[in-house]
Amino acid sequence: MKVALASDHGGIHIREEIKHLLEEMKIEYDDFGCDCEDSVDYPDYALPVAEKVAKGEYDRGILICGTGIGMSISANKVKGIRCALVHDVFSAKATRQHNNSNVLAMGERVIGAGLAREIAKTWLETEFEGGRHQTRITKITNYEG
Repeated sequence: MKVALASDHGGIHIREEIKHLLEEMKIEYDDFGCDCEDSVDYPDYALPVAEKVAKGEYDRGILICGTGIGMSISANKVKGIRCALVHDVFSAKATRQHNNSNVLAMGERVIGAGLAREIAKTWLETEFEGGRHQTRITKITNYEG
């Protein structure tokens, strides 16, 4: 598995924790920034990650901002992306099993580093169940055109 990772200024601390997690899990990743605490625009980081996942250059993406909302809205504008905004472990598992999400968004101002690691680990380890869920994903894909 190969993961594209990015945050805006509001998510840089949790992004560092996720980098450590990916290293511990021996998952290849690339960090697309940002590298400052000065205000930056989240679409500048979310869209390139989403595009790389949509093109198949990366298997999955992880995005972090203050709330996760801006990153998830931006990523979901890219055709083929199913970005889930997650702040609990149950949802992390469910969005992989049922929605086959390929991008995870989290909010640093909403959750702490420990929970973020647990969410990301669950999301990375959970497989898509397919079956009736694939029918629903296909309807979304067909709508995208």
